[in-house]
Amino acid sequence: QVQLVESGGGLVQAGGSLRLSCAASGRTFSTNAMGWFRRAPGKERECVATIAWGGVTTAYADSVKGRFTISRDNAKNTLYLQMDSLKPEDTAVYYCAARTIASISTLQALYPYWGQGTQVTVSS
Repeated sequence: QVQLVESGGGLVQAGGSLRLSCAASGRTFSTNAMGWFRRAPGKERECVATIAWGGVTTAYADSVKGRFTISRDNAKNTLYLQMDSLKPEDTAVYYCAARTIASISTLQALYPYWGQGTQVTVSS
């Protein structure tokens, strides 16, 4: 089992920045690929970014490329999402998720472990 707890959400003006964190506990964190997903009001949950176990291989949704950066600190069992140049359309509940293997995926069904989510609201 893996337990995931997100933090760092909040209200920010357009153009601002936030850094989300996801603290992991339970089974070994460093061997699992991780991802950040979000669900905006009235929309389905989507993958924002994903990172492999070693932290080198990453993938991003086109809508956040160049603005968001996913990273991980395996020594601290923590996943991060640095969000810069935020836009009102980034408003959503953000979730971190963990796979049971090392390789990345953007498919939600391949992530068995999920956090409870943290709200990010970007005002115009």
